Amino acid sequence: MGVEERRQQLIGVALDLFSRRSPDDVSIDEIATAAGISRPLVYHYFPGKLSLYEAALQRASEDLASRFAEPHEGPLGARLLRVMGRYFDFVDDHGPGFSALMRGGPAVGSSTTNALIDSVRQAAYDQILSHLGVRQASPRLELVVRSWISLAESTALLWLDGRRVPRAELEVQLVHDFAALAAVSAAYDPDMAGLLRTMVKDEPADGPFADLVGRLIALGS
Repeated sequence: MGVEERRQQLIGVALDLFSRRSPDDVSIDEIATAAGISRPLVYHYFPGKLSLYEAALQRASEDLASRFAEPHEGPLGARLLRVMGRYFDFVDDHGPGFSALMRGGPAVGSSTTNALIDSVRQAAYDQILSHLGVRQASPRLELVVRSWISLAESTALLWLDGRRVPRAELEVQLVHDFAALAAVSAAYDPDMAGLLRTMVKDEPADGPFADLVGRLIALGS
């Protein structure tokens, strides 16, 4: 293999191993064996496990960030629900690696890995603003969107710890959470109230936002 081809192979092998076990528990020897090469040859392409981990994380972060990309067509609730489906697809496929990354550990403490995590969060933030038709978020809107992104992360981590709540329910719940956070903020700010009206004006009766309203009304009856 050429140099870049071999590097990409090793990154793919590392990602596969990291998807099944925490990166801290995967050795260079295991990566070499899985790739069918010697341990010294791994070091020929990567100076250490951290550099290989960072390269694997770069690919994974690009993949995860792409899960938030969604055509600007149809009701917002349905769009967010599709995004959550792809997000949990990633979490499901890369559970141990995702968990180790978000919870921190010896292999993920570098400034490079922290910057990659932040880049995923920023990509998610930018995508949500674009779906809301907002170029510059107000302080309250920024609080809503960034809080929701953090909530999605923590929900995914808790779900991985035993998967005790059906995944499909959590995906819908997170869409409801976004609407709820926006609604609470709208109660305090007229600009957020206007944005909320825009969010829900084209929502169908069978959409996730309408489902939330129905559930809340049922609670009070």
